[in-house]
Amino acid sequence: MESGSWHIEKRDISRSESFGRDVDNAPETGCLSIVVLGASGDLAKKKTFPALYHLFLQGFLPSEEVHIFGYARTKISDDELRNRIRGYLITDKSASTEHLDNVTKFLELVKYVSGSYDSEEGFQLLDKEIAKHELSKNSVEGSSRRLFYLALPPSVYPSVCKMIRHNCMNKSDLGGWTRIVVEKPFGKDLESAEQLSSQIGQLFDEPQIYRIDHYLGKELVQNLLVLRFANRFFLPLWNRDNIDNVQIVFREDFGTEGRGGYFDEYGIIRDIIQNHLLQVLCLVAMEKPVSLKPEHIRDEKVKVLQSVLPIKDEEVVLGQYEAYRDDPTVPDHSNTPTFATVVLRIHNERWEGVPFILKAGKALNSRKAEIRVQFKDVPGDIFKCMASDLQNSGKKQGRNEFVIRLQPSEAMYMKLTVKQPGLEMLTVQSELDLSYRQRYQGVTIPEAYERLILDTIRGDQQHFVRRDELKAAWEIFTPLLHRIDDGEKKPLPYKPGSRGPEAADELLAKAGYVQTHGYIWIPPTL
Repeated sequence: MESGSWHIEKRDISRSESFGRDVDNAPETGCLSIVVLGASGDLAKKKTFPALYHLFLQGFLPSEEVHIFGYARTKISDDELRNRIRGYLITDKSASTEHLDNVTKFLELVKYVSGSYDSEEGFQLLDKEIAKHELSKNSVEGSSRRLFYLALPPSVYPSVCKMIRHNCMNKSDLGGWTRIVVEKPFGKDLESAEQLSSQIGQLFDEPQIYRIDHYLGKELVQNLLVLRFANRFFLPLWNRDNIDNVQIVFREDFGTEGRGGYFDEYGIIRDIIQNHLLQVLCLVAMEKPVSLKPEHIRDEKVKVLQSVLPIKDEEVVLGQYEAYRDDPTVPDHSNTPTFATVVLRIHNERWEGVPFILKAGKALNSRKAEIRVQFKDVPGDIFKCMASDLQNSGKKQGRNEFVIRLQPSEAMYMKLTVKQPGLEMLTVQSELDLSYRQRYQGVTIPEAYERLILDTIRGDQQHFVRRDELKAAWEIFTPLLHRIDDGEKKPLPYKPGSRGPEAADELLAKAGYVQTHGYIWIPPTL
């Protein structure tokens, strides 16, 4: 999102409406301190601070109530941190004077504290600075709120959480709170994730812990519950009687781009499939929750994960693009997959026999993320021989599909068969299309991090991962990951810019996916 493209209507947003209220109608509370730990790192500069800036622009972080603290080991001044952040907030060289003024006002809220992640001295200094801010805002002791965003490697979570618990907690007897946000990857397998959860769980209660997965903040992912449960025509179709298969796809057209050393520790399954794509699967497959309360929604997601059958080796294809090991930070004999297609099967009444195909890869021929729900063939199809461009090819024209495109060019469209205009009775594939940029002109779609940080401030855990949900997700993938780590399952080579290993397309065909020939969805132009 281009910072220079923001045109925001000034609104009078009351505090109860805009921020700081728990979802259960919590009482009015005092000032808010947001602490970004790892403030000098890439994640903080590229994602966290820009998200906070955009919330500030929209009136959700009023300057009279909010202060933002950066904390890291790097010894720099307040102004040095502000200058590092500034370049990520002003991405348009022709930015307006108003935009530049807004950036300056936001950066005035940012203060920097330097310290170690495992010594009390730095966190005591941080606590002193936060308390000074709270005192300046005349907050009653126990009414203030403290949000700690850990933009850090998981290895330091336990020590940082211990330092926060012992040195930086806010009293909560007058409506105040202390919350922590932790980034993925949360562990590397079931054992390490459970150990991490246990260590943090000894210091904080579950309602204080927000395990962030930014995919849950994406506009089209958030739309899934509305689509499924607010539209009558989906309700009778959304089951094994009508749906043949479901694909959830993440494709990137670039490789590890200098992150080879980091990526090699995790691989595509840990990095993308076990968290992002599995979260999307839960929303596609879950039953209707009792209500929209966060715990009711998360209960249904856990039930889906607990119903997933063990992954079969023959329903997994791994790949590694050919230039991957040329990266000097990647071991010469790395077995880490940069591509994976995995078929999951859900053993319950709604989805028995329907393959859920999770597919993710780097250095492929396109960049996109989408959900593709493919319906079964029309029984007794009387038009099957009338496809205009495929009559003599012997290929099937294609099935009805409902596609939700998460990025880029956010859209939802339904692929259906229609008569080709003209004198002859020939059929073609077309679509009913809802493209967001065309339909919602002038509406800025918020970045996922903006929404999720605001949810954290409001105390809404609906779009965050609960501990038992995390455990269930790791239980699905840990056996496969251990076989890869031990070298029992090896990735196939594929050329950068391709669709991935050919075996992946063969697996899709075996799972029942029918590719549509002669049809390409083109995003509508404004």
